[in-house]
Amino acid sequence: MRIKVKQALAAEQPLKGVTVSGWVRTRRDAKDFSFVEINDGSCFKNLQVVVDAAAPGAEHLKEALTGSSVSVDGELVPSPAKGQKWELKATAFRLLGRADETFPLQKKGHTVEFLRTIPHLRARTNRLGSMMRVRSRMAIAVHEFFQQRGFAYVHTPIVTASDCEGAGELFRVTTLDPVAPPKTPEGKVDWSADFFAKQSYLTVSGQLEGETLACALGDVYTFGPTFRAENSHTSRHASEFWMIEPEMAFCDLEGDMRCAEELVKYLVKTALEQCSDELDFFNAYVDKGLLERLRFVAERPFARVTYTEAVELLLKSGRKFEYPVVWGENLQSEHERYLTEEHFKCPVTVYDYPKSAKPFYMRQNDDGKTVAAMDVLVPGVGEIVGGSQREERLDRLVAAMQAHGLDLASYGWYIDTRRFGSVPHAGFGLGFERLLMFVTGEGNIRDVIAYPRTPGHA
Repeated sequence: MRIKVKQALAAEQPLKGVTVSGWVRTRRDAKDFSFVEINDGSCFKNLQVVVDAAAPGAEHLKEALTGSSVSVDGELVPSPAKGQKWELKATAFRLLGRADETFPLQKKGHTVEFLRTIPHLRARTNRLGSMMRVRSRMAIAVHEFFQQRGFAYVHTPIVTASDCEGAGELFRVTTLDPVAPPKTPEGKVDWSADFFAKQSYLTVSGQLEGETLACALGDVYTFGPTFRAENSHTSRHASEFWMIEPEMAFCDLEGDMRCAEELVKYLVKTALEQCSDELDFFNAYVDKGLLERLRFVAERPFARVTYTEAVELLLKSGRKFEYPVVWGENLQSEHERYLTEEHFKCPVTVYDYPKSAKPFYMRQNDDGKTVAAMDVLVPGVGEIVGGSQREERLDRLVAAMQAHGLDLASYGWYIDTRRFGSVPHAGFGLGFERLLMFVTGEGNIRDVIAYPRTPGHA
């Protein structure tokens, strides 16, 4: 019976007739036996295997270098070695796939920059292997959070003709010949001859479609890949990333902020409770203040401040920022981190942003200058959640769309939600990779996803 390393290490009693398969991390040879450390990716820790020189297959031990794959039959017995409860006493050893001396992940330290050059192998390291397990558990926790609260999980389109954010940073989807595309009589590209008979793109957000579904199902969420053709080379931006996007009918800005804060807390608590080995590793080798910060977030309420109050705090701070603080412009990462790390020393929800800095769909406040928007900021990362109460009033929405230069005919389906039974509703987007950066202390988005897509790298 094959068992995983995680099961072996968690066993409550000795086991006979088991098989463990995995990859060799290290091997130490003595005169009559060898110690082989095996990891199969199921957990952070390795399982020590003791192979007697007389065991069937032991003649292949010399070829079982670091990175090689093996399968071992044996008995799980108490280990006399310090720091481990069990070890596997081999009754048969099989070398499945040999890795020679050129295997790039030998037992030594490797920089993250080097590991990014071998994305197909780096998941075998403690660092990215731990990240992938945390990522997996966090993804499940997202679904648990919303399912426990009665949300419907919906799937919004990956290919769309709408630009949700209105920023024009879209990847075009086309089957037209890039060298000789069909032309109109005016000499322009004839998009009617394209696959979808119009210009189409990879989605930047599932929000607009999510709103239509919330206006039928009540509370919904989507969790999937999104794309931004933003030529940004910062540590926080990727061209392909995953977004968690709930939309809630009959909900205002207060309810939106409460849901976002509860989600962040839930995910942090889940990581602390169920990814302890991985977080211990990140705390020791990546960010030595990580566990203290996560426990602080899990236990304390979030601070709340209006955008105008945040600007005043930044201006009064006496700090010289790289980007000047100007009312009416979005806060920069350095501003967000000052608020969370130095002033409040905890996560902060900033709300009521200037309408000039936000997209068309956000509900306008009575002051005529701000909208019911909010961002959740966390230490070490900055913005992790962005959301708003949506503009449910037909006349206000149409005016905002016109002010942003949008083609109303193209958004007729969206406008219909305000013509037929409109309701107050709200939602937000949580960048999954930024959440993972916060939970693990990793400083670069390229190190929290297996195959990062950034400008110039695919």
